[in-house]
Amino acid sequence: MTEWIAVVTITLLAVISPGADFAMVTRNSLLRSRRAGLLTALGIGLGVLVHVGYTLLGVGLLMQQSTWLFDVVKLLGAAYLIYLGVTMLRSRQEDDLPSQPVAALSDMAALRTGFLTNALNPKTTVFVVSLFLQIVGQDTPLATQLAYGGFISLAHVAWFCIVALCFSAQRVRARLLAVRHWIDRAFGGMLVGFGLLLATAKLRL
Repeated sequence: MTEWIAVVTITLLAVISPGADFAMVTRNSLLRSRRAGLLTALGIGLGVLVHVGYTLLGVGLLMQQSTWLFDVVKLLGAAYLIYLGVTMLRSRQEDDLPSQPVAALSDMAALRTGFLTNALNPKTTVFVVSLFLQIVGQDTPLATQLAYGGFISLAHVAWFCIVALCFSAQRVRARLLAVRHWIDRAFGGMLVGFGLLLATAKLRL
Protein backbone atom coordinates (compact mmCIF):
# COMPACT_ATOMS: atom_id res chain seq x y z
CA MET A 1 0.00 0.00 0.00
CA THR A 2 2.86 2.39 0.84
CA GLU A 3 4.38 1.74 -2.58
CA TRP A 4 1.06 2.51 -4.27
CA ILE A 5 0.74 5.78 -2.34
CA ALA A 6 4.23 6.81 -3.43
CA VAL A 7 3.57 5.94 -7.08
CA VAL A 8 0.24 7.78 -7.13
CA THR A 9 1.57 10.88 -5.39
CA ILE A 10 4.70 11.21 -7.51
CA THR A 11 2.76 10.54 -10.70
CA LEU A 12 0.13 13.19 -9.99
CA LEU A 13 2.79 15.78 -9.21
CA ALA A 14 4.69 14.93 -12.40
CA VAL A 15 1.57 14.95 -14.60
CA ILE A 16 0.34 18.40 -13.61
CA SER A 17 3.74 20.06 -13.99
CA PRO A 18 3.78 22.20 -17.18
CA GLY A 19 5.81 21.03 -20.13
CA ALA A 20 5.66 20.07 -23.80
CA ASP A 21 2.66 17.75 -23.30
CA PHE A 22 0.64 20.57 -21.74
CA ALA A 23 1.63 22.96 -24.51
CA MET A 24 0.54 20.60 -27.29
CA VAL A 25 -2.80 19.66 -25.72
CA THR A 26 -3.61 23.29 -24.97
CA ARG A 27 -2.64 24.44 -28.44
CA ASN A 28 -4.61 21.74 -30.27
CA SER A 29 -7.65 22.29 -28.05
CA LEU A 30 -7.63 26.04 -28.57
CA LEU A 31 -6.71 26.29 -32.22
CA ARG A 32 -8.09 23.05 -33.60
CA SER A 33 -10.96 21.42 -31.74
CA ARG A 34 -11.98 19.62 -28.58
CA ARG A 35 -11.65 16.30 -30.43
CA ALA A 36 -8.09 17.15 -31.46
CA GLY A 37 -7.20 18.02 -27.88
CA LEU A 38 -8.68 14.81 -26.49
CA LEU A 39 -6.91 12.68 -29.10
CA THR A 40 -3.65 14.46 -28.33
CA ALA A 41 -4.21 13.55 -24.67
CA LEU A 42 -4.80 9.92 -25.65
CA GLY A 43 -1.61 9.94 -27.71
CA ILE A 44 0.31 11.19 -24.68
CA GLY A 45 -1.02 8.27 -22.66
CA LEU A 46 0.15 5.85 -25.36
CA GLY A 47 3.55 7.52 -25.36
CA VAL A 48 3.83 6.92 -21.61
CA LEU A 49 3.31 3.21 -22.24
CA VAL A 50 6.43 3.23 -24.42
CA HIS A 51 8.49 4.46 -21.47
CA VAL A 52 6.85 1.93 -19.15
CA GLY A 53 7.44 -0.87 -21.64
CA TYR A 54 11.17 -0.40 -22.12
CA THR A 55 11.64 0.20 -18.40
CA LEU A 56 10.02 -3.12 -17.53
CA LEU A 57 12.10 -4.83 -20.24
CA GLY A 58 15.30 -3.57 -18.64
CA VAL A 59 16.21 -0.95 -21.23
CA GLY A 60 15.64 1.71 -18.59
CA LEU A 61 18.47 0.25 -16.54
CA LEU A 62 20.64 0.23 -19.66
CA MET A 63 19.88 3.92 -20.22
CA GLN A 64 20.80 4.64 -16.64
CA GLN A 65 24.21 3.05 -17.16
CA SER A 66 24.82 4.23 -20.74
CA THR A 67 25.37 7.97 -21.05
CA TRP A 68 25.57 7.96 -24.85
CA LEU A 69 22.29 6.06 -25.25
CA PHE A 70 20.45 8.48 -23.02
CA ASP A 71 22.04 11.43 -24.83
CA VAL A 72 20.76 10.07 -28.15
CA VAL A 73 17.23 9.81 -26.76
CA LYS A 74 17.51 13.28 -25.26
CA LEU A 75 18.68 14.87 -28.51
CA LEU A 76 16.00 13.12 -30.57
CA GLY A 77 13.33 14.42 -28.22
CA ALA A 78 14.79 17.92 -28.22
CA ALA A 79 14.99 17.95 -32.02
CA TYR A 80 11.33 16.94 -32.32
CA LEU A 81 10.17 19.69 -29.94
CA ILE A 82 12.25 22.28 -31.78
CA TYR A 83 10.81 21.08 -35.11
CA LEU A 84 7.25 21.47 -33.80
CA GLY A 85 8.04 24.89 -32.39
CA VAL A 86 9.67 26.18 -35.57
CA THR A 87 6.70 24.91 -37.60
CA MET A 88 4.35 26.97 -35.42
CA LEU A 89 6.58 30.03 -35.56
CA ARG A 90 6.69 29.86 -39.37
CA SER A 91 2.93 29.59 -39.82
CA ARG A 92 1.67 32.36 -42.07
CA GLN A 93 -0.14 35.20 -40.40
CA GLU A 94 -2.77 35.44 -43.12
CA ASP A 95 -3.80 31.87 -42.38
CA ASP A 96 -4.46 32.86 -38.77
CA LEU A 97 -6.74 35.83 -39.34
CA PRO A 98 -10.02 35.64 -37.40
CA SER A 99 -12.00 35.60 -40.64
CA GLN A 100 -10.28 32.44 -41.81
CA PRO A 101 -11.34 28.95 -40.63
CA VAL A 102 -8.89 27.01 -38.55
CA ALA A 103 -7.31 24.20 -40.54
CA ALA A 104 -8.63 20.79 -39.56
CA LEU A 105 -6.34 18.31 -37.86
CA SER A 106 -6.98 14.66 -38.63
CA ASP A 107 -7.58 12.21 -35.81
CA MET A 108 -4.39 10.33 -36.64
CA ALA A 109 -2.34 13.53 -36.77
CA ALA A 110 -3.61 14.63 -33.34
CA LEU A 111 -2.96 11.17 -31.88
CA ARG A 112 0.50 11.04 -33.46
CA THR A 113 1.41 14.49 -32.17
CA GLY A 114 0.58 13.55 -28.59
CA PHE A 115 2.31 10.19 -28.88
CA LEU A 116 5.58 11.52 -30.31
CA THR A 117 5.66 14.54 -27.99
CA ASN A 118 5.62 12.23 -24.98
CA ALA A 119 7.47 9.19 -26.34
CA LEU A 120 10.43 11.37 -27.38
CA ASN A 121 10.43 13.43 -24.19
CA PRO A 122 13.52 12.59 -22.11
CA LYS A 123 11.91 14.16 -19.03
CA THR A 124 9.31 11.40 -19.14
CA THR A 125 12.13 8.90 -19.53
CA VAL A 126 13.75 10.22 -16.36
CA PHE A 127 10.44 10.20 -14.49
CA VAL A 128 9.36 6.66 -15.40
CA VAL A 129 12.77 5.02 -15.11
CA SER A 130 13.54 6.73 -11.81
CA LEU A 131 10.13 5.81 -10.41
CA PHE A 132 10.53 2.13 -11.20
CA LEU A 133 14.16 1.91 -10.13
CA GLN A 134 13.90 3.92 -6.92
CA ILE A 135 10.33 3.50 -5.68
CA VAL A 136 9.16 0.13 -6.98
CA GLY A 137 10.80 -2.77 -5.17
CA GLN A 138 12.58 -5.57 -7.00
CA ASP A 139 10.28 -8.08 -5.37
CA THR A 140 7.14 -6.30 -6.59
CA PRO A 141 5.13 -8.76 -8.74
CA LEU A 142 5.10 -8.08 -12.49
CA ALA A 143 1.32 -7.76 -12.43
CA THR A 144 1.61 -4.95 -9.89
CA GLN A 145 4.30 -3.22 -11.94
CA LEU A 146 2.04 -3.41 -14.99
CA ALA A 147 -0.74 -1.90 -12.89
CA TYR A 148 1.59 0.96 -11.95
CA GLY A 149 2.36 1.53 -15.61
CA GLY A 150 -1.32 1.49 -16.49
CA PHE A 151 -2.08 4.00 -13.77
CA ILE A 152 0.69 6.35 -14.91
CA SER A 153 -0.65 6.25 -18.47
CA LEU A 154 -4.30 6.72 -17.41
CA ALA A 155 -3.32 9.59 -15.10
CA HIS A 156 -1.74 11.40 -18.05
CA VAL A 157 -4.78 10.78 -20.23
CA ALA A 158 -7.22 11.92 -17.53
CA TRP A 159 -5.33 15.11 -16.69
CA PHE A 160 -4.79 16.17 -20.27
CA CYS A 161 -8.39 15.37 -21.18
CA ILE A 162 -9.39 17.83 -18.44
CA VAL A 163 -6.99 20.37 -19.94
CA ALA A 164 -8.46 19.76 -23.40
CA LEU A 165 -12.02 20.17 -22.14
CA CYS A 166 -11.17 23.42 -20.36
CA PHE A 167 -9.34 25.06 -23.25
CA SER A 168 -11.84 23.92 -25.89
CA ALA A 169 -14.79 25.42 -24.00
CA GLN A 170 -16.72 27.69 -26.35
CA ARG A 171 -16.35 30.85 -24.26
CA VAL A 172 -12.61 30.36 -23.90
CA ARG A 173 -12.08 29.65 -27.60
CA ALA A 174 -14.29 32.55 -28.67
CA ARG A 175 -12.10 34.99 -26.77
CA LEU A 176 -8.75 33.55 -27.81
CA LEU A 177 -9.24 32.52 -31.45
CA ALA A 178 -9.14 36.17 -32.52
CA VAL A 179 -5.48 36.22 -31.48
CA ARG A 180 -4.65 32.65 -32.49
CA HIS A 181 -1.74 33.87 -34.60
CA TRP A 182 0.00 35.05 -31.45
CA ILE A 183 -1.06 31.96 -29.51
CA ASP A 184 0.65 29.81 -32.13
CA ARG A 185 3.74 31.98 -31.86
CA ALA A 186 3.72 31.71 -28.07
CA PHE A 187 3.41 27.92 -28.06
CA GLY A 188 5.99 27.66 -30.84
CA GLY A 189 8.43 29.68 -28.76
CA MET A 190 7.69 27.54 -25.70
CA LEU A 191 8.39 24.31 -27.57
CA VAL A 192 11.63 25.65 -29.06
CA GLY A 193 12.62 26.74 -25.55
CA PHE A 194 11.76 23.32 -24.09
CA GLY A 195 13.77 21.65 -26.86
CA LEU A 196 16.82 23.83 -26.32
CA LEU A 197 16.68 23.31 -22.56
CA LEU A 198 16.45 19.54 -22.98
CA ALA A 199 19.30 19.51 -25.49
CA THR A 200 21.60 21.39 -23.14
CA ALA A 201 20.39 20.10 -19.77
CA LYS A 202 22.25 17.37 -17.90
CA LEU A 203 19.31 15.19 -17.00
CA ARG A 204 20.20 12.37 -14.64
CA LEU A 205 18.39 9.08 -14.14
